Amino acid sequence: MAQDTGSGVYLGFDFSTQQIKVIAVNEDSKVLHEAAVKFDTDLPEFKTQGGAHIHDDKVTVTAPTLMWVKALDLLLDQVKTSGFDFSKVLAISGAGQQHGSVYWKTGAQNTLRQLDPVKPLHQQLQDSFSVADSPIWMDASTTTQCQQLETAVGGPMRLAEITGARGFERYTGNQIMKISQTQPDAYSKTERISLVSSFAATLFCGDYAPIDYSDGSGMNLLDIVNKSWSQECLKACGENLAEKLGEPVPSTLLWYVGKISKYFVDRYGFSPACQVVAFTGDNPASLAGLAPREGDAIVSLGTSDTVFLWLNEQKAGLEGHIFVNPIDPMDYMALVCFKNGSLTRERIQKECASGSWNTFSSCLTSTPMGNNGNIGIYFDTTEIQPLAMGTSRFNSNGEKVESFSPEVEVRAVLESQFLARRMYAELRGMSVGPQTRVLATGGASSNKAILQVLSDVFNAPVYVTDVPNSAALGGCYRAKHGVTGMNFSEVVKGHPEPVCVATPTKGSAEIYQRLSERYKALEQQM
Repeated sequence: MAQDTGSGVYLGFDFSTQQIKVIAVNEDSKVLHEAAVKFDTDLPEFKTQGGAHIHDDKVTVTAPTLMWVKALDLLLDQVKTSGFDFSKVLAISGAGQQHGSVYWKTGAQNTLRQLDPVKPLHQQLQDSFSVADSPIWMDASTTTQCQQLETAVGGPMRLAEITGARGFERYTGNQIMKISQTQPDAYSKTERISLVSSFAATLFCGDYAPIDYSDGSGMNLLDIVNKSWSQECLKACGENLAEKLGEPVPSTLLWYVGKISKYFVDRYGFSPACQVVAFTGDNPASLAGLAPREGDAIVSLGTSDTVFLWLNEQKAGLEGHIFVNPIDPMDYMALVCFKNGSLTRERIQKECASGSWNTFSSCLTSTPMGNNGNIGIYFDTTEIQPLAMGTSRFNSNGEKVESFSPEVEVRAVLESQFLARRMYAELRGMSVGPQTRVLATGGASSNKAILQVLSDVFNAPVYVTDVPNSAALGGCYRAKHGVTGMNFSEVVKGHPEPVCVATPTKGSAEIYQRLSERYKALEQQM
């Protein structure tokens, strides 16, 4: 820990799928402290795998809400034990995994306002949730509700025009509709519904925190042009839903949220003047944490893979998503998310490369671009786009085959994943090519061989920055942005410049243009 006691400190939290992380930075954006609590290993009593429970039907995926609360207890205790001085923190903000929802039971607000600093949060909030297991982004059980919502507003394109996306199974409005239909008693006993981001902010405020525009864009409920809940969508998804959601707020304004709860002042030594800036989704926070410039394509290679970009205007479509920009609410952010990311890559690495990333990389360098025409499609879990599951392999003649050799399998999983990322990104209005910088982040961004395939498929140079926890760092930047009123470019002045690590190999553009057309046709068959 490099505690800097001479200047103000900003904290950024990331309530992600598999862990909670925190980063502290000073006024010069220097990282002073980092810590994390991993759900599977640090909280084994909740019996999660990858931070979640996958139910028997394989499409219902939830996480224990109380696990997130207990993880925050452990995290702050860990940071306090390290000697960190919480009194220097001027402001906090952060992120939550997108689309997850929390259902506060009637009476929970009073509990939040009367927390006892002697006791940990999880002991006091264990009876505060009307739904004990929160639906999260991996859930794909709401196809019926998506269809009902689209029908209610006049079709999928109309829903996309209003909310930035057609009906998606993981989107919160559809999850709320399912709970209102299948658990009406629990729904009627719910006094507030939070996203994971506003849930986290609520814990720090000791009162219900609002949903911000950017994360609220991932619900199929927010009118992203007018920045208000769509009455048509609310009516379709649940009774008295506007009251349960509260009013959405800009992602950048402080006064809508407020000061930190007295509980944290008394228990951890925060200053009573410490401000809480609206939390947002992990992907919008990553946009802030990577400090991109207009025109950059950001490719996050994590549990889920995500491609996103800063846009000046909303362009409705049926593929991917448009969000209100978390830095400038007058602009937008395009986002395309894929469930089958690192876990699928890790499976192939174990099966075909003896569990060694070095062997995995050797397989990549020993096979040619285009994989001699072999294409594999790998959906270990139900994918978002297309809504499909299963593995299919095709030879150069387009014939289905049962298996590939290990080295062909390794290249096939990467090429198919990156072809899909490129195809859907272009459909959302992203321009890829030599004029575009691809900023790579997430666990796989440390593997140069993987990034070379990404560069070749996108026909664009790939850059990385020394920002391993971009969502949490984005929380720090947004905290400072919220309380200082500085231009965001000034806030991130100390941010490390990205370094180019891969450029397209000669001939890659032609090879992957042809392969992209074949991939699109094969995916449509699925």
